[in-house]
Amino acid sequence: MRTVPGSSDRVVVVGAGLAGLSAALHLAGRGRQVTVVERGAHPGGRMGRADVGGYQLDTGPTVLTMPDIIDDTFAAVGESTASRLDLLPVLPAYRASFSDGSTLDVHTDPHAMTAEIERFAGPKEAQGYLRLRQWLTRLYQIEFDGFINANFDSPLSLLTPQLARLAAIGGFRSWEPMVRRFITDERLLRVFTFQALYVGVPPKRALAAYAVIAYMDTVSGVYFPRGGMRALPDAMAAAARDAGVEFHYNAPVSELERSGSRVTAVRTVTGERFAADAVILTTELHDTYRLLGRTPRRLLKLRPAPSAVVAHIGCRAPEHTADQSHHTILFGDAWDRTFDEIIDEGRPMADPSLLVTRPALGDPALAPSGRELLYVLAPAPNMTVGHKDWDAESAEYTDHMLGTVRARLPHLGEDAELLHVTTPMDWARQGMMAGTPFALSHTFGQTGPFRPGNTIRGIDNAILAGSSTVPGVGIPTAIVSGRLAADRITGSDSRTQARALSQ
Repeated sequence: MRTVPGSSDRVVVVGAGLAGLSAALHLAGRGRQVTVVERGAHPGGRMGRADVGGYQLDTGPTVLTMPDIIDDTFAAVGESTASRLDLLPVLPAYRASFSDGSTLDVHTDPHAMTAEIERFAGPKEAQGYLRLRQWLTRLYQIEFDGFINANFDSPLSLLTPQLARLAAIGGFRSWEPMVRRFITDERLLRVFTFQALYVGVPPKRALAAYAVIAYMDTVSGVYFPRGGMRALPDAMAAAARDAGVEFHYNAPVSELERSGSRVTAVRTVTGERFAADAVILTTELHDTYRLLGRTPRRLLKLRPAPSAVVAHIGCRAPEHTADQSHHTILFGDAWDRTFDEIIDEGRPMADPSLLVTRPALGDPALAPSGRELLYVLAPAPNMTVGHKDWDAESAEYTDHMLGTVRARLPHLGEDAELLHVTTPMDWARQGMMAGTPFALSHTFGQTGPFRPGNTIRGIDNAILAGSSTVPGVGIPTAIVSGRLAADRITGSDSRTQARALSQ
């Protein structure tokens, strides 16, 4: 593995998102002097926050999986997750609601899920689920050590025994056809393939290797931190500060000083200068390349992932309901059409499929007394393929989203007030490429060593981290990205590798 040559005692991390915080913790645990500069007022990056009318909103991701990766990050500085964060299991992980009126609770416990699928679709599908679960588990075991948790210096780095194992179990086939080998009920297929939305490729075309995301939430489990999702970056930043990491907020980076092939200092718009032996950049990819003055050549143009519209709605808390689902996926009837619309045609979904999250079920303090907080996410075209004037039409679309929620979940949405909306145009204003918070699609040409690398040829001591580089999009992968960046500076940490291999 290629690492930063020369001294690496002083490291400046640009960005206090999950990748930057992870890198800072791992580097501090390995004896480096670390400074983090962040353009915003808080840690978190894409895991944003807003406080509106007594509600505490999570404006970024809401589905948290793979707590063992979080454990490893705190352990890098001798801490534990439990000492910093009250992480609650979400049971069930999801409720899937279908247009025909049927519902399925997604349990991570195999016995509970087998019984639920037998009730929902019969014993044959339940037995197929058990085989699917075994396949997903094997897929994860192969991928984590050999691909997710590894740095690549070139495509030749793929030529390992794990590659042959991954091919042997169907990792390079298509996602949906592989899942269909185990289950055939069309509704169940959606439960184990809808995660393709996260990678920006329809499940019929996505690599089966990405079904590992279905393992993360349907097998490993879903969690929620008390205090909301912001509690995770806050806890990571607090542990980093106690380990000696220095933080500077409201400090956008203006330039990088260079001497030959090395970055020697980071300057901010506030006039501060931070000398550096090495830097980790978690900025948006185009900003990273601009700061470095170098854009790597690629045979194929980068393809951004689809975007999303996120609406935060305050409403009256239902007094009596059996529905205590933290996450509910409302599948529209025209599921296959959804991918054509948002990825190929650049149009919002005509028959929307939505993620509805109720964070106050995990922590009532996130909403005023007697009130409910709804986070409603609708996948949408990014600004490259989409043509909608979101500034002019967002109100109409969010009304449509709320109407869909009220029609499908009539116990929710009474006395509704729209608190906050983020559209693709808003993501673009935050500097995100093509107006998408999901960075780059995980096409074959943007996977593993073919994804923009975390090193830049010709610059010896600048390392990249975050969603646009390896290993990819998502909370667990962003955290792993920070650890991979730290490894590029110090070499692999044997303790981390030992923990990974024991999983």
